[in-house]
Amino acid sequence: MIKTLSRTLAAMATAATLALASTGALADAAKTINIGWTAWSDAEAVTKLAKRLIEERLDTKVELTMADIGVQYQGLAAGKMDAMLMSWQPLTHKPYLDKVGKDVVDLGPLYTRARLGWVVPDYIPAGELSSIEDLKKPEVQKKLGGHIQGIDPGSGLMQASEKALKTYGLDKYQLVSASDAGMLAALDRAMKRNEWIVVTSWSPHWMFANWKLRYLDDPKGALGGLESVNALVRKGFYQDHPEVYEFLNRMVIPIGDLEAMMHEAKQTSYEQAVDSYIKANKTRIDYWVTGKL
Repeated sequence: MIKTLSRTLAAMATAATLALASTGALADAAKTINIGWTAWSDAEAVTKLAKRLIEERLDTKVELTMADIGVQYQGLAAGKMDAMLMSWQPLTHKPYLDKVGKDVVDLGPLYTRARLGWVVPDYIPAGELSSIEDLKKPEVQKKLGGHIQGIDPGSGLMQASEKALKTYGLDKYQLVSASDAGMLAALDRAMKRNEWIVVTSWSPHWMFANWKLRYLDDPKGALGGLESVNALVRKGFYQDHPEVYEFLNRMVIPIGDLEAMMHEAKQTSYEQAVDSYIKANKTRIDYWVTGKL
């Protein structure tokens, strides 16, 4: 009888231990969120900044899932992913939002004045070249050698640039394909020689923190207009993680700050750039976390 009771008590103790362990595991899972991202420099900077603050200030573990942008929209809509911090609106990601917009929650802009466009060094006189229309001038075409330096063939920016060539009747120009690194190398060479060059680019990009550049005006809107980059979360996220929801809803970073962080990350690492930004912007970050001014 004593042996039987002892075994029963032991079994009950084991069951209690397992129950507590299970409860702990569920609690840990409840305090973990999953954020999708793609290895774009601006997305990496914002996502790693948010991860650091959510983990350190809101006591919630963040798992990052790298995925194509379309997969992230689908994951959010299906509730398999909690958040993404790289929704370009209203134009660039319109096809994705048209499909799943009603199934996700938009928390608004993380940063504004994002755009695609054609960029020139600021030493090129604006009186001679300030607009895509000016590229039709024979003297401008000659100085540029009839070339516009592009990036990866098939990218959204290159597709928009091909459209711009047709929209503005720039049939005498060649859009040169290259990687992002190839475009930057061509720009660097031209600027060291004080030569004229037009490159395809976008904001935010660390190049604007590294060189004095300006966009060419696009009066016909062939390359799109100003956009915002928004935070999206799955439905039900607020009920499950109200503090993180409110944090993401308050998180807005000036695009110049973001480009400076991206530039520092290129020289060091994203982790070090995040450290520097947190130390230099205590008041802003305290507001993101607490909502108190």
